[in-house]
Amino acid sequence: MFQTNALHPSLKTVLKTSTVAGLAAVMLSSGIPAAITPSFAAAVKIEAPQVPSFANVVDAVSPAVVSVRVQSRANPVSDDAGNGFSFDFGGRGLDELPDDHPLKRFFKEFGGPNGDKRAERDRGPRDGKPGRLRPTSQGSGFFISEDGYLVTNNHVVSDGSAFTVILNDGTELDAKLIGKDSRTDLAVLKVDAKRTFAYVSFADDSKVRVGDWVVAVGNPFGLGGTVTAGIISARGRDIGSGPYDDYLQVDAAVNRGNSGGPTFNLNGEVVGINTAIFSPSGGNVGIAFAIPASVAKDVVTDLMKDGEVSRGWLGVQIQPVDKDVAESLGLAEASGALVIEPQPGSPGEKAGIKKGDVITAVNGEVIKGPRELARKIALMRPGTSVDVALWRDGKAESVKLEVGTLPADTKDAAAGADQQKEEPQPSSEKALADLGVTVAPSEDGKGVTISAVDPDSDASDRGLKEGQKIVSVNNQEVKSADDILKVIEAAKKDGRTKALFQIEADNASRFVALPISQG
Repeated sequence: MFQTNALHPSLKTVLKTSTVAGLAAVMLSSGIPAAITPSFAAAVKIEAPQVPSFANVVDAVSPAVVSVRVQSRANPVSDDAGNGFSFDFGGRGLDELPDDHPLKRFFKEFGGPNGDKRAERDRGPRDGKPGRLRPTSQGSGFFISEDGYLVTNNHVVSDGSAFTVILNDGTELDAKLIGKDSRTDLAVLKVDAKRTFAYVSFADDSKVRVGDWVVAVGNPFGLGGTVTAGIISARGRDIGSGPYDDYLQVDAAVNRGNSGGPTFNLNGEVVGINTAIFSPSGGNVGIAFAIPASVAKDVVTDLMKDGEVSRGWLGVQIQPVDKDVAESLGLAEASGALVIEPQPGSPGEKAGIKKGDVITAVNGEVIKGPRELARKIALMRPGTSVDVALWRDGKAESVKLEVGTLPADTKDAAAGADQQKEEPQPSSEKALADLGVTVAPSEDGKGVTISAVDPDSDASDRGLKEGQKIVSVNNQEVKSADDILKVIEAAKKDGRTKALFQIEADNASRFVALPISQG
């Protein structure tokens, strides 16, 4: 036993030996022990630019943003009605949501998956009796005064009979319609309550730049106050909704229910009012359009004051001036608004504006195109005296006129045609080889009728078709092919390379510039 213990030292002895060896290993040459510092790997940390937070803006503006619920006795309409953009929100599994889920309630009331039965029970009045009020649309809005005036979209409240405003704290208040304007898709409601409301103001959108941060607040799908952020993607967008299109394009997420809601800058000011989205699928794809604050401010002021918008009116049908048209008229650049026809009795006609004139400036301010002219005149008060600069017959002229009042929902209807027909002229066709068209005298004696178009010609490329009429060339009336040739020869002598043709088709008129051979 003794020998075995000597050959195998105890574990306690080994540990003591190891401890002494470890202490010796950390001794300095001077004999002073060194401090032992534990070694740990450093946590990963990257110094990155700080992204701005929108929390302060949201906290400040949210009390002023509301949901708008509309009821009517008419057939239901969605909040996108009338703006030319389709919302087709499908999705699987919505029927599996709880009955009190906001998405399920939204689609049940306003259409969507499994919501089609609602249309069957809302077919309108029966036996001449008005049907009971039912929800027909839902959108967003925002207060612009402490006494309860608020702004939303016209297409949200259109045809509504009763309006309810839901505040961000859930309070529901009745509202009344003060006025609406279909041309800019704006409407004003008023809440009468013994309280003051948090409200916001419009920004100076002339200072808004592409790339600026914006925050959209609204009520998508009936979910209540929802905040999304993005940037200004573009300015001055024309989406074909009307003559006053001048939208801001933003990439903040905007969906069904956001209509009428505000888009804010980082100062908490309203730079635009969300009104439409572009979406092949119906959902948000990052392309939304907002009415600029500068447009909304003037319209809203008129609606609050008079319940309607009074706009200036010239009463002329116009089209853009492209490079070919400018060359045919001898204009130095392609700008201005080409007059197709002044309407009978309009301020433009009374002042002497004629078809073929190009409006180049109003009160000394250059007009770049038809949209700019329409907006500029619309913003003027009826009765305002203005100077209109024209380009006519190769030289600059001007006329003075008094702006009229734009008739309600006016349509640029063509003037009634003269019912007195002249004696029929010989139906001899004549080919105009240089132009690529064959023409014959018109049966009513007004212009010449196109009987054939060379498919490889410039005339074909510019949309001229068989059956259309050429009424004038370079603002000179024509009744035969010879008349056309005479005008073209005169243009060649003046050094022109293009001639301006007035084309009539389907009770509408337009101008087309065609090249003329110099040979």
